[in-house]
Amino acid sequence: MDVPMELSRIVISEYGENQIVFLREKNGERSFPILIGISEAMAIDRRLKGRPAPRPMTHDLLASVMEALGGHLEKIVVNDLRDHVFIATLYIRKGTELIQVDSRPSDAIALGAAFDTPIFVAEHVLNSVLNEPTTKEERIELLRERLKELSRRIREISDRLDDQSFVASAPSEVIQEHRRMLSDMKTEYDVIDRVLKKFV
Repeated sequence: MDVPMELSRIVISEYGENQIVFLREKNGERSFPILIGISEAMAIDRRLKGRPAPRPMTHDLLASVMEALGGHLEKIVVNDLRDHVFIATLYIRKGTELIQVDSRPSDAIALGAAFDTPIFVAEHVLNSVLNEPTTKEERIELLRERLKELSRRIREISDRLDDQSFVASAPSEVIQEHRRMLSDMKTEYDVIDRVLKKFV
């Protein structure tokens, strides 16, 4: 059985690789997050807000191609979870034919965001993700992984800001954004580091 869901929240962090969308049960209390990439997150956010891109982006192009071929996206179903990776299916209606296309949930949501396309999640997927154990050790490990990612990104942006050719050629707003991101990441790093030290 497929459970009707809705996109309840999207969390975008420009200095992290993984962004988060939250799906919530339409007629219930169940909710869960899906990690997605920054490009998909920005596409979802842009299409939800109806902000056109200067040139068609990937999801805009796919929507245009689908419509030009006489089809429309009828629904999105997140129908499987394999090794902590969600699997989705696009259901595209073309006349009397219903075409199924495999998709990442992030791409499916980005494609359907502009059309308020119904989202469903298979009951077994919902039960699986909500019943996964979340121990203290697992949470600590997630914090450690985040710390590693922050350390890598801090080095990357610091190196970029130390590159005189980059600083000389980049627009001032880009430099300011890099400095803001670096400051935010260092703050997050310090907070997580303090939390982890309590468990040592």
